[in-house]
Amino acid sequence: MVGLMSLTALISVFLAYGAYRLGWIHRSPRLQWTLTAAYAGSGLLIFLNVWIIARLMFASWHDLLLATVLLAFATGIAMSLGYFSSAALTDRIRMLVQAAREIAQGRLATRVSDPGRDEMAALAQTFNEMAAQLQATEQKQRELDVLRRDLIAWVSHDLRTPLTSIRAILEALADGVVEDPAVAQRYLQTAQRDIRSLSGLIDDLFEMAQMDAGGLQLERSAGSIADLISDTIERFSEIAGRQGIELHGSAGAGVDPVHFDLQRMSRVLSNLTGNALRHTPAGGSVCLTAARTPEGVTVAVEDSGEGIRPEDLPYIFDRFYRGEKSRNRATGGSGLGLAIARGVVEAHGGVIRVESEPGMGAKFVFTIPNDSGSGK
Repeated sequence: MVGLMSLTALISVFLAYGAYRLGWIHRSPRLQWTLTAAYAGSGLLIFLNVWIIARLMFASWHDLLLATVLLAFATGIAMSLGYFSSAALTDRIRMLVQAAREIAQGRLATRVSDPGRDEMAALAQTFNEMAAQLQATEQKQRELDVLRRDLIAWVSHDLRTPLTSIRAILEALADGVVEDPAVAQRYLQTAQRDIRSLSGLIDDLFEMAQMDAGGLQLERSAGSIADLISDTIERFSEIAGRQGIELHGSAGAGVDPVHFDLQRMSRVLSNLTGNALRHTPAGGSVCLTAARTPEGVTVAVEDSGEGIRPEDLPYIFDRFYRGEKSRNRATGGSGLGLAIARGVVEAHGGVIRVESEPGMGAKFVFTIPNDSGSGK
């Protein structure tokens, strides 16, 4: 009996290994058929083994017939359970295949619902995570495409306006249309202003390109934030005076020294101050302050201007975003100043935020964290 069972077991293992090595298992068009065939083959081998042993052990044909009937029922039950188990497994696989096809067709919102707790459920969860990442990537790509198109349109607009003005002025001067020296001088001053505007836009674009490429190198050194505030106020005092705006500021005790890139932080403070002056009416005020905090040095630029609409606040630091949709250069810059300010502050390891309500002015606050390092 032991020899017979060992022989049939070896034959079974040999046949299964041969089917595996020769690839016969993979030739079946459906996994369910493969699993059912495996259950049927296993049941048949068990049936034959037990039947032969029973034939040798039982002297009565009645007992052998009874054992045969019982074996037939047991084999049938095993095959039925195996069939439905394989059907449940293949149904879940088909669900995954169908979801994968929908993903391939671009329907990235497709998800698989599998309440199980086995490996197939884990596979379904992994599939859903993959689909969510693909959807997020596709959404980000769409946003980048929109931003790229907007970038071309906005840059074209901001370049074309001063170029058109400069060309008209040069043509007028070249054709001798302007004969009055005072008018010619005024035309030249306008051309100089437009050239400075173009130069500033090109500088902003170059700065953003450096940030995107990860090439924004900081030359940090110990400096004075109080002197930086004083220099900024002096730089914008004439503009503030012409607009009838009070520009003042102060630095708290113990703010200096600060470890930062002086040139780039000066750019941040200039962008914030120029933005505040641009949106503050005559009779208003702009105040620059700095104070030492446990996290570092906090700098604030606060104005009493028109404030920022709630719908604009989430996007105020996005590049080329301007609440004034006409992109009139008289009421707004290129839309890069705040984006550059955020990039420089974050390169220092700090954060920048804005607090504002319509009609109540705006307050831009950024922090330069404590840093004793001296590298780039």
